[in-house]
Amino acid sequence: MRFSEDHNTVDVAEALARLRRWWPIIVAGVVALLAAIGVMTMVYTVQPEERAVVKRFGAVIKTTDPGLHFKLPFGIDSIQRVATERVLKEEFGFRTAEVGEPSRYVSQDFPDESLMLSGDLNIIDVEWVVQYRIADPIKFLYSMREPVRTLRDLSESVMRRVVGNRLGSEILTTARVEIANTTREEVQAAMDLYATGIHVITVELQNVVPPKAVQPAFNQVNEARQEQERMINEATKQANEAIPRAKGEASRVIAEAQGYAAERTNQALGEAARFRAILAEYQEAPEVTRRRMYLETLSSVLPEIGSVLVIQEGQSAPVPLLHLREAQTPKEVAP
Repeated sequence: MRFSEDHNTVDVAEALARLRRWWPIIVAGVVALLAAIGVMTMVYTVQPEERAVVKRFGAVIKTTDPGLHFKLPFGIDSIQRVATERVLKEEFGFRTAEVGEPSRYVSQDFPDESLMLSGDLNIIDVEWVVQYRIADPIKFLYSMREPVRTLRDLSESVMRRVVGNRLGSEILTTARVEIANTTREEVQAAMDLYATGIHVITVELQNVVPPKAVQPAFNQVNEARQEQERMINEATKQANEAIPRAKGEASRVIAEAQGYAAERTNQALGEAARFRAILAEYQEAPEVTRRRMYLETLSSVLPEIGSVLVIQEGQSAPVPLLHLREAQTPKEVAP
């Protein structure tokens, strides 16, 4: 029995001796392991499209920009990365199955999201997309429990109200851009009020159509409206062509009448001046003026009479009296 106790004492002593020999190595290994863990948990990298929220014992202390950064190791500081530069989107009334050229969409309909009632009590199927960006990562993470869900609920509520204040024909044709802009402004105001840290970039309406059950009737109405617009455009075109033509014709006739009036007026004034000149000459020399006027009248009238023949009784050949035609010698044309 004494031998057994001595043997156990020897084994314990040997184990302690071995432990004393390996103890520095074990301590060095533990220290090296802790140092490696500390280095690994102290350094972190933020990607270019991200910002990191740093928390110390669960409390937010700061945000860091893209790049290499350091923090307290061993879980004292923790980080949470948020993609602040990435444009995100929420789809309403449809879902994208695969993004590509072209994109592929899910065949399932979402009538609970897309079917809306317009101001004139028509049902409209509206599909739209909200594109947004996370502007404040701290507010996005900790001001509200589900900010994206809040964004979806607010977008759907605002879109239903804006569509409900419009006529169905306006929604389907001319008011799409105004509806999208109004929805974006009101959703952004609500996001700022709730401090969600979300910046709404744009709201884009995709398909805005009547429900499938009434789409054939809507197509007929739309074709009739297009035909009406076409006829109005043609009538406007004809009016735009005819009115300037009529105005031009009226201006031409007025100009011709004014020219004729001016010509007649000038002619009358000239005749009056000529008559006054002849009268003055006549008063000075009546006989000479009378004879000159007589000869001028004969010289202008007789050439148009032609040949005058006088035949005496008992003669067969005519006797030429006035050779007026021979007096009108033709003018020679210069070669």
